[in-house]
Amino acid sequence: MATWDQADELNHPLDFLLIQNGFISLFGQRTILDEAISWLGQRSYKVIYLDAALWQSSRDMHRDMAEALDFPEYYGRNLHALNDCLNDVATQSYGWTDADTGLVIVVDGYDKFAKRDTRTAHLLLDIFAKQAAYAALFGNRMMCLVHSDDRQIEVPPVGGTSVTWNHRE
Repeated sequence: MATWDQADELNHPLDFLLIQNGFISLFGQRTILDEAISWLGQRSYKVIYLDAALWQSSRDMHRDMAEALDFPEYYGRNLHALNDCLNDVATQSYGWTDADTGLVIVVDGYDKFAKRDTRTAHLLLDIFAKQAAYAALFGNRMMCLVHSDDRQIEVPPVGGTSVTWNHRE
């Protein structure tokens, strides 16, 4: 995937705006999230939706991640295995292809899962951010759109970068 055009510096497209400050973007307003998902989908990003509000435990998160990204059968369903498999996703071994403009993981209801399992919720985003940075080294675009009903939520830095609200909120 080619980089963005610097000549368009004053009018960057949405995907640039979402990634420019890190690979994880927070969303509070559902309409803004839905608009972003629609815009990215129209530009051939593979969008994967995960409903974290339904996750009662890390087991549920691992199950849904494995299914959504076509992890291999031997996936160990732990955070180390998640990191390993997302490393393979970053290089398009599975989960998406080079026909896709990029990969977008939408984590809806993040705040609800974070209340149940703060550590795993944070590490999920941290691992994803690190692997998205790795993907960028190969020209692959990965981003995570995180929806929270809790506007006061504070997510510690992930992948060495602060987690910020999207450019419209």
